[in-house]
Amino acid sequence: MHIIDSHFHWWPRSVFDALCKRSGLPRASVNDKGGYKCMLGLGGDYTLSSWAEWYDLDRQFEHMDGLGHQVDVVGSIGPFSVFFSALPPEEGRDFAIMWNEEMAWAQRKYPGRFWGSAAIPLQDTRIAMEVLEDAVGRLGLMGVNMPGSIGADARIDAPRLEPFYARVAELGLPMFLHPTDAVFNEILDGYDGALFLSLGRVIEVSVAASRLILSGTMERHPDLKLVLSHTGGALPYQSGRMDKNTKAAKLPRPVSEYMKRMYTDTVSPHSAGMKFAIEYYGVDHVMYGTDYPCWDPKTALQLLDEVPLSDADKQKIFYDNARRILNLRDPAKQAQAAE
Repeated sequence: MHIIDSHFHWWPRSVFDALCKRSGLPRASVNDKGGYKCMLGLGGDYTLSSWAEWYDLDRQFEHMDGLGHQVDVVGSIGPFSVFFSALPPEEGRDFAIMWNEEMAWAQRKYPGRFWGSAAIPLQDTRIAMEVLEDAVGRLGLMGVNMPGSIGADARIDAPRLEPFYARVAELGLPMFLHPTDAVFNEILDGYDGALFLSLGRVIEVSVAASRLILSGTMERHPDLKLVLSHTGGALPYQSGRMDKNTKAAKLPRPVSEYMKRMYTDTVSPHSAGMKFAIEYYGVDHVMYGTDYPCWDPKTALQLLDEVPLSDADKQKIFYDNARRILNLRDPAKQAQAAE
């Protein structure tokens, strides 16, 4: 089967090596796992640790080749996305452009097999817009990444970002919303990270998506294409409660209508969770994803196989939906269209 993994993480070492050279926070240091320890410095003692598997794209594809399927991937930043917005604005711009150029390099090396999405520094709206245009226009990236928080400004529904959301919607770009663990880490500390790595991620993506709904952002920009990670966090399971208790926001439609306009992946180590996400959002709004290397693609395939799906629905979830939702195009077809 031809598969597109819509939730895949490859991180370029050049960005982290540059972060290691900073003296102040945020900064990084090499760890003993072949990766890096990244320190944020926006309150609390937030660190992000990685290991060698995140940084070797050739070996990652070798792993995918061992699954017995043809697997193409969509690269998202994941929890590191908040670091670009924690840096001073000009420096955040430079780091984001460095990241985006690496994503464009991977697209050239693996044409039609790797699609990259853009890092956006969000602490300065003008710079965010400049980096957005560069990522799409010069580098040809297919989407943008949104952390659950924006540096020291934790609210992604800040009114100053209205032009940014308007432009993303106008361009028809998918906007990947992924938790960072940087928002609730202080109240979910302890247990060697077990609490915020599990429940914290569900809460963060749910709160961030809810802000984009309750602020009216989704209403003002009906073409905004929001892709939620991890089967939509807690939102599908609290849909009725959201409708019942959000009337004070005075939206013209129930919150669930905006939620069902969003898209999500199948990243849930629980086949019942995958099944409910497909039933709630609808089969046309769900894409296969693994969160690799955070999760084992073999297990992801096995769990999804436990969900009763027709062959037509499997084709949508494993391949067709990603091509349509994320506007993925073969490089050769792009070149022909340009001629």
